[in-house]
Amino acid sequence: MWFLKYSRRLVLLQLLILQLSWLDSAAAKKDKPEISSYKFDNAPSNFFYFDDSNVILLHDREGGLVHRSEDAGKTWDRVDIKDGKPMDLWRHPHDNQKAYIMGRASTHWHTDNQGKTWQKFEIPDARPSLFRAPFAFHAENTDKVLIHGEICKVAGLIDCKEMTFYTKDGFKDVSILRENTRGCVFAHATPGFETGDDDKNDDRIVCVTTGRISFDPREHRLAVSDNYFKDEHEPLLEEDRTVQGIINIAVVKRYLVAAARAPNTDELAMYVTDDAKIWHRAVFPSNSRLKENAYTLLESTPYSIQVDVMTVDPPNPMGVLFTSNSNGTYFTKNIPYTNRNMHGIVDFEKVQGIQGVVMVNVVDNHDEVEGSFGREEKKLKSQISFNDGRSFKDLTTAKGESLHLHSVTEMNNIGRVFSSPAPGVVMGVGNTGKYLKDYEESDLYVSDDAGLTWTLALEEAHKYEFGDQGSILVAIYDEGLTDVIQYSLNHGRDWQEVDLPEGKIRAKALTTTPDSTSMKFFLWGTKREASKIEHWVFSIDFGDMHEDKCKEKDFEPWTARVDEDGKASCVMGRKQFYKRRRADAECFIREKDFEEIEPYFETCECTEEDFECDYNFVLSKDDKKCVPDGPLPDPKGACKGDHAKKYKASSGYRKIPGNMCEGGVNLEEEKERDCEDTLKPPVSGEINVKRTAFPGQSFRSYFYLERAESSSESSQDGKDETVVMRTDQSEIYISRDHGKTWDQQLKGKEIKDIYPHPHFNDVCYFVGTNKIVDYTINRGDTFSSFDAPLEPTRDENLPALGFHTDYKDWLIWTGAAGCDEEGGCHNNALYSTDRGGKWENLRRFVRKCEFIKEEGRGDKEKLVYCEQYKDEKLGGPLELQSSDNWFAKPKVHFNNIVDFATMSEFIIVATRDQSDGDSLKVDASVDGQTFADALFPSNVQVPIQKAYTVLDSHTHAVFLHVTVGNQKDAEYGSIVKSNSNGTSYVLSLDSVNRNTPGYVDFEKMLGLEGVALVNVVTNIEEAERGSGKKLKTMITHNDGAEWSLLKAPQKDPEGKTYECDTGNVADCSLHLHGYTERRDPRDVFSSPSAVGLMMAVGNVGEYLTTKSEKTSDTFITRDGGIEWHAVKKGNYMWEYGDQGSIIVIVRDTVSTDEIFYSLDEGETWTPYKFSSKKVHVAILSTVPSDNSRNFLLWGQEEDSDSEIVTFNLDFTQIEERQRQCHLNEADLEDPESDYYVWEPSHPSQNNNCLFGHVAQYHRKYPDRKCYNGRSIQQLHDIARNCECTRADFECDYNFEPAKDGSCKLVSGLEPPDHSKICKEDPKRISYFKPTGYRRVPLSTCEGGNELDKYEEVPCSGHEEEFEEKHRGLSGFWLFVLGVLLPVGLASAVGYWVWRNWDGNFGRIRLGEQGNAFDKDRPWIRYPIMAVSGVVAVLAAVPLLVGSLWRGVSGLFGASRGRYTTRGSFARGRGDYAVVDEDELLGEDDDEEV
Repeated sequence: MWFLKYSRRLVLLQLLILQLSWLDSAAAKKDKPEISSYKFDNAPSNFFYFDDSNVILLHDREGGLVHRSEDAGKTWDRVDIKDGKPMDLWRHPHDNQKAYIMGRASTHWHTDNQGKTWQKFEIPDARPSLFRAPFAFHAENTDKVLIHGEICKVAGLIDCKEMTFYTKDGFKDVSILRENTRGCVFAHATPGFETGDDDKNDDRIVCVTTGRISFDPREHRLAVSDNYFKDEHEPLLEEDRTVQGIINIAVVKRYLVAAARAPNTDELAMYVTDDAKIWHRAVFPSNSRLKENAYTLLESTPYSIQVDVMTVDPPNPMGVLFTSNSNGTYFTKNIPYTNRNMHGIVDFEKVQGIQGVVMVNVVDNHDEVEGSFGREEKKLKSQISFNDGRSFKDLTTAKGESLHLHSVTEMNNIGRVFSSPAPGVVMGVGNTGKYLKDYEESDLYVSDDAGLTWTLALEEAHKYEFGDQGSILVAIYDEGLTDVIQYSLNHGRDWQEVDLPEGKIRAKALTTTPDSTSMKFFLWGTKREASKIEHWVFSIDFGDMHEDKCKEKDFEPWTARVDEDGKASCVMGRKQFYKRRRADAECFIREKDFEEIEPYFETCECTEEDFECDYNFVLSKDDKKCVPDGPLPDPKGACKGDHAKKYKASSGYRKIPGNMCEGGVNLEEEKERDCEDTLKPPVSGEINVKRTAFPGQSFRSYFYLERAESSSESSQDGKDETVVMRTDQSEIYISRDHGKTWDQQLKGKEIKDIYPHPHFNDVCYFVGTNKIVDYTINRGDTFSSFDAPLEPTRDENLPALGFHTDYKDWLIWTGAAGCDEEGGCHNNALYSTDRGGKWENLRRFVRKCEFIKEEGRGDKEKLVYCEQYKDEKLGGPLELQSSDNWFAKPKVHFNNIVDFATMSEFIIVATRDQSDGDSLKVDASVDGQTFADALFPSNVQVPIQKAYTVLDSHTHAVFLHVTVGNQKDAEYGSIVKSNSNGTSYVLSLDSVNRNTPGYVDFEKMLGLEGVALVNVVTNIEEAERGSGKKLKTMITHNDGAEWSLLKAPQKDPEGKTYECDTGNVADCSLHLHGYTERRDPRDVFSSPSAVGLMMAVGNVGEYLTTKSEKTSDTFITRDGGIEWHAVKKGNYMWEYGDQGSIIVIVRDTVSTDEIFYSLDEGETWTPYKFSSKKVHVAILSTVPSDNSRNFLLWGQEEDSDSEIVTFNLDFTQIEERQRQCHLNEADLEDPESDYYVWEPSHPSQNNNCLFGHVAQYHRKYPDRKCYNGRSIQQLHDIARNCECTRADFECDYNFEPAKDGSCKLVSGLEPPDHSKICKEDPKRISYFKPTGYRRVPLSTCEGGNELDKYEEVPCSGHEEEFEEKHRGLSGFWLFVLGVLLPVGLASAVGYWVWRNWDGNFGRIRLGEQGNAFDKDRPWIRYPIMAVSGVVAVLAAVPLLVGSLWRGVSGLFGASRGRYTTRGSFARGRGDYAVVDEDELLGEDDDEEV
């Protein structure tokens, strides 16, 4: 009995213990979340969670500290970083254990265990790049990382070289990947990208790099390597051509995207690959164009790219949303008028975790906004799509009211705006009504059916977050101070409040773990205590609340997408479902391992929506069916033979790759097709001619508005070759097909002048006799107009309109004022930033004003120079003034100038010498802010300097013609060449011919390095006595260092020998009529796209004779001017077509009915009769790029005095130009290739070395019967650098060439002081004493006879470093390691240096006044700019806006916090994370050049 009694008591005791335990446990559970707080000294500059953990890292940039929390922000520890100060903090996007701390110099740190421990790593001698994200990651092998850095010779941003480094072992070893990069990515940068089965493809890296011998952004290219750039190749992007002008690359889902831009346009080309091998150009509907800064790659799907293309320019930009097919090449329109901001961010978000659901904001009053230049406020409406953008509808509340939500363009928290991984639960801040109101007038709304219906959650705007897979919603008031947070446990239907422990704060950010599975939230806010701002972070923990863990009964099946009838809908062949917690379930999911809810699917039957157009097919114009994109390929010869009529082939459709549908419709079943579908239309085999007559007696002006190669309708495909023309009747005609058909525009208006925009070829202005200015921004598709503020200037030498290089809507108007008043007629300058919509005064009593922004000069956008009469008194001295704030605070640079000119990076000013008012002096600037005196060599004897002509500066040195003799009809001068800042000059050549207006017989060869021709006066004394000039032509092959006479051809055009001995070059050489004799300065010798070719008119003899039919012949050279050949007797005009594969010539000054053409670079010539009547041809023209197969003759028929005519000559149908030439960049020996590699050479050298290297250019075999088509990159490669020779050097300052070719010191002068470079570069250790030679800026020679190096001496204060550096080194290493070689940065190829006005070449006369020609305005016939085509340096700014990475202030210690997207922190991607969602292509980023 005692045993039973004892047992009974034992059971009671156990029950009591269990009951007490249960009571204790119940007492421990809470009915509210636990909130803890922690104060930081400074504002967090970055923080993020590690995925699937409660670990947070937080960076305090101002304090130079990194903090770590293991419990979601409840407690914090300082990360122990030694030997450095953290500059930034990055998380690896594909590895939840890894993060990186960037130092300010070359020392950095990484962690492999979520920040518990850190290891130091070094990037030798380099600091993180300021111009792009420092890291690029590999998605699978997370030990592989690319690092973008730069090495600067001088502290700050001066003289920096960008390069990329790599590690394959998690930073145990860091090596240089490649120099001169502009951003690199692993092809396998996202989990979905596939490069192939080969192991090497897993290491495939794609980089944007500089040009082969140029840093010009117009020559940036792609380079691809599979072995970390031990080898590399340039991929073929379009047809079989490489593409220059690459501005950015990005990896989005399973696509790699590159963007390219050509000069003189804001239109971009987009190239896509899904394997980093085969690229395609993205094709958009014909009425949609990709514009600079104006297309945004959005968060895409695994089976398509979504892009928003800007259609309305800032300041109120709008766009159109497009979606691609599965390989990312063909795009279809989804919805127009999408809302964008100035930075290219689009109101677009995919609902996370739900296939096919997209939310956008659109502009409802788009017609009013377009063209208002920001004056009309946008009225926004929110819309949603449940089928990947194929259709949209309004957001609505449960009551049926329209709802509008603030979206991505107006970020008020971090991370995604609306959604999280919580299935179907979305929130947003907005309002009901007709349009979206201000944020402060908005409320918080919630939807638990993926945005189908919405309900009011909380009044007023709140920041919000999702937790525990959507079972917990947290919000905090966001319109001011608050001391509470609110939360909901039933999908936002009911809310409860919890007090914050530190009183009222201003919420800054609210977030949680990236997958929203956690029950912990992180809040950062600020509060003011006295005069100090305190920064508090709060940990909000729901883990100890009394709700149980959910059981099976607490979940419900939920359909992710529904159609209009509420039924489950299909996307990519499947219906999507989730098992999620019921809204009214009183439980938490409580997944301890951060496990996310996975969807399950149901297969659908196939419908038409599951198919896309197959290869070689495109959507019809009505987007209803797939039609062939040209002739179809003949499958395996099925259509060979006379009786073949039908064959089996693609239906035109294919199932979208990855689509899971089964059964149902099958659109990809092969169909029977006609063999005629495989045939191209027959060609005539003839040149087609189209004559057009116009009333009038002469053509006054014409211009090509050529589409750039980034356009989908550029000249090489012949789709758009726009010409605009004005007759002597002041009538305007435009042709869109190169003169085949013409349309008269602006009828009834008398047009005085045409102003094509020099930097944007689509834009052209027409100034009439009244103050109405008409213009087109689309090459004549449509026209608009504005009222000019004043009548145009009456100064015949000045343009009325001035243009900005980057902003096509920014204008300066120079107008005549006071012409009817006593004060006299004078010029006033006004500016407009909205294309003439509104004008503001700039400066009164000016001669001229110009925008000064120029690529490479680092100018401020608003920098303007004006020549203003002092004290606004006509006739007084001209002041040179500048301002970067529209002259709110003008700066006077010079008090008495004659003129100024801008040329490439240089600003050259001619001022009156204060010591001698009759003489001039030159000052130069490269930054637009500070000027320095130009020092002329003493051997340029100019007692009184009267005039200068700026000749050329695109080789980073100014060629300046200094007038020595200015007697009328006997003018001549000396050509001097500057150093890199335009201030120190050496004599290049004297006695160079000049005419009375100031233009010079000087011409650079386009497309080839350092070749130029001049005419020199050989009888100066006789000419000054009135006997006439005797001219000889000379050529340089090394940028003016040496000049020689032109060797004459052996035979004349008729095969006869010349009367003089051509072996005696001094008395018998070739002489050419130059620039001073041209009617049209666009008629240059050479073409940038026909490398090596030049044509000219001249004669063989001792001197240049008068230009006439009897004494002049036409000549050609095919090797850059070394060897010349006679072409025809008499004077001919010429034009190059199809990059030189077609040359057309026609008689000049003599009526004719025939042309001659050559298809083999002038070896043979074929006559062609183009007219039944004799025509006096005034002009022969083609597109400025010389890449068309169409030409245009302008003239007047002999028997007509009231009509003028044009003849279009179309060579596209000739049999010899039906096949496109094949170029194999990878295999130059490919027998199928139509190109060979040509190496230009110096006539006195036998090793093909020019400027210290052997350059290799692509040239088409002259006998190949094919056309070039898209422009090829003529420069194939730099085969090697050469040893230095005399040809790589020119005479230094105060030295001159002796008779034996050496450089000798000018008698009585001192050598230049080379020690000054030590003051310019405080880090420099040594310099070389002057030898009399200085390196030609373009030369890249190495070793050999380095004439500029003889005795090396230490810079003052660096003697010990100098001794240490040279201790034990051989003499060779003394000069190799002791000095940084001055390598020229110029663009040698000059591919984008268009000819003359339509790009380009010209002369600037400084000094004497007077009109050069009566027929046309000098700014058109002789343009101000010598080299045009300023290109904004473009690079991607991932996610949101920014220019320099983290800002330059971050590098130099200033504190500046910036908060961008929720993805930056809560989703753990970092401010500039690897691109796996939004990416801007085309955003300007102030990159250095």
